[in-house]
Amino acid sequence: MYFKIMAATLIGLILLKGCDKAPKYKQPPVETPLSYKEAAPEEFKETEGWKFARPKDDVIRGKWWEMFDEAQLNALEERVNISNQNIALAEANFRSARALVKEARSQLYPTVTTNPSVTNSRQSSRQSQSAVAPKGAVTDYSLPFDASWEPDFWHRIRNTVSANASEAQATAADLENTRLSVQAELAADYYQLRGLDAQKQLSDSTVAAYEQALDLTKVRFQTGITSDEDVAQAETQLETARAQATDIGIQRAQLEHAIALLTGQPASTFSIPFEPLKAEPPAIPVGLPSQLLERRPDIAAAERRVAEANAQIGVTKAAFFPSVTLGISGGFSASSIASWLSWPARFWSVGPALAQTLFDKGKRKAATEQARAAYDGTVAAYRQTALTAFQEVEDNLAALRILAVEAQQQDAAIKSSERSLALATERYKAGIDSYLSVITAQTTLLTNQRTALNLRAQQMTASVQLIKALGGGWNASELPTPKQLVTKTAPTPTLTP
Repeated sequence: MYFKIMAATLIGLILLKGCDKAPKYKQPPVETPLSYKEAAPEEFKETEGWKFARPKDDVIRGKWWEMFDEAQLNALEERVNISNQNIALAEANFRSARALVKEARSQLYPTVTTNPSVTNSRQSSRQSQSAVAPKGAVTDYSLPFDASWEPDFWHRIRNTVSANASEAQATAADLENTRLSVQAELAADYYQLRGLDAQKQLSDSTVAAYEQALDLTKVRFQTGITSDEDVAQAETQLETARAQATDIGIQRAQLEHAIALLTGQPASTFSIPFEPLKAEPPAIPVGLPSQLLERRPDIAAAERRVAEANAQIGVTKAAFFPSVTLGISGGFSASSIASWLSWPARFWSVGPALAQTLFDKGKRKAATEQARAAYDGTVAAYRQTALTAFQEVEDNLAALRILAVEAQQQDAAIKSSERSLALATERYKAGIDSYLSVITAQTTLLTNQRTALNLRAQQMTASVQLIKALGGGWNASELPTPKQLVTKTAPTPTLTP
């Protein structure tokens, strides 16, 4: 009889194996441009400060920061991968999601439990007892085993596993997106700090020049050539430049502290040596917009959550159908330890159980509607993420193009300012103009020099942001497969060197 029940159950499982209630999943289409508008050759015909990478270098490598050829930056980025706590949190979230996949998958297999017991009991002598009831204390020995298994006729469990696997893949992409964001933030902070170092170098040289100008003005005042007003103006100019040079220290200290936080180190024990910005923007391979859907981890995470929502529809639809549980109980029970494990002491029971909800006032229908709405929401989020990615690439391409032109124009402005200052100084020495014309020329030159340094720093940070917008060398093929998620040695996602 036992084998007949098992055979009937297995036959039913085979016949109903293909009853998957989830819609067949297809990656939602996204309107993708054929090329980037800002990457058109005519857009860059006037620039000389930034070029595209050659076709043979059309892929950003995993350690993308090495494109900048900065030893200090390389060391800091390596520290980020090890010590940043936001990355550690994202990695823990991935491991948690991976464990949920294993937990859901365990429901595909039988559950076996046991509850062995030894019980000593004695009935009250003051109560009436039957003739066959034992007198005195009695010891019962029991070794029961219970097994239950729910055949996944309607793919409720399989869709739950699929949904959890898609979420685990999404958290793996979240991990890579967190890693990329932190790495890009570090590189941007680093180049802003180097830009401040260049500003400090300029301020120090300006202070030295103003000190010489003040000495000259004092000599001319002592010889009666000029007035004390010129000396006061020169002193004001000098002290203002000193204050501006000192103020740079606040911003630099804050950026240094931010980098310490990103690298997982206490700000009080961290420092970066002074070194003015010298780097030039690297040639960055842009590729095609269609490639962006596979290169951005945030897009991959959004797409995996669409797949998760699709599987959840199947889970809710399976609730409309009956669930079958095959239960088996058995073991040994005796009142004597000598005969406890003997064949006559055996007991067993086996049989399937069916459960079906007959009335729930639309609860299951509402759950399915909610799952479909959630799916539509994830599709919208996926498409919005892709559109945002295209925008970010275009933004930073435009920034690099315009900054390259602006930097050339600013260099020309510096040359004109230097010439104006030289002429103003000569006219002042000749007694033709007042010292105010020199101060005006000095201020104009310093402003243009500072603007030029800011433009160089912006070029570097825009390059970093463009690499981030392009995915930083990551690819969706690096996501762990559903099979890898349930293995004992499932890898934690990392960047490919």
